[in-house]
Amino acid sequence: MGKRYKQYKNYNTERINEDIDAPKVRVIKPDGEHEIVSSDRALVIARGLELDLVEVAADADPPVCRILDYKKFLYEKKKKEKDAKKKQHTVTIKELRFRPHTDDHDYNFKLKHAKSFLEEGNKVKATVQFRGRDIIYSDNGRDLLERFADDLKELGKIEAKPKLEGKRMSLIVAPAK
Repeated sequence: MGKRYKQYKNYNTERINEDIDAPKVRVIKPDGEHEIVSSDRALVIARGLELDLVEVAADADPPVCRILDYKKFLYEKKKKEKDAKKKQHTVTIKELRFRPHTDDHDYNFKLKHAKSFLEEGNKVKATVQFRGRDIIYSDNGRDLLERFADDLKELGKIEAKPKLEGKRMSLIVAPAK
């Protein structure tokens, strides 16, 4: 039985059948019963049930081995990893751009988008772009960003205060959850 799984040896950390070199192992049988036996005896038990001996906890004293169908074990392990990856949520940063003299209607439109982004669990980066001589209105940009942060305080918390970097002033709001 050990030879048909040699192809899997490089991809998994578990040792199977003849690859287990510990003198004594704790064997967990398919019915849940366990006992401490020599690795040779455990291999005989596994072959008697036409299953494989798989080392699942090599660091334990003695190492823990299970008697099971190795291909089914690999399939279930791969399936669990795939499900865990699906449930994982990556946080993205959504950017909204303003000008120092942004009108109220445009501001409210972008505020509505920012609220939906925060409800989805994404971060929002609000940026005020200064062009040409607009830099003299940096106070207006700071006021706009502080107003923006104040309007979003029930949905998120300020992660980075407004700061001027070249001709851009930006603020980052993270979801409150």
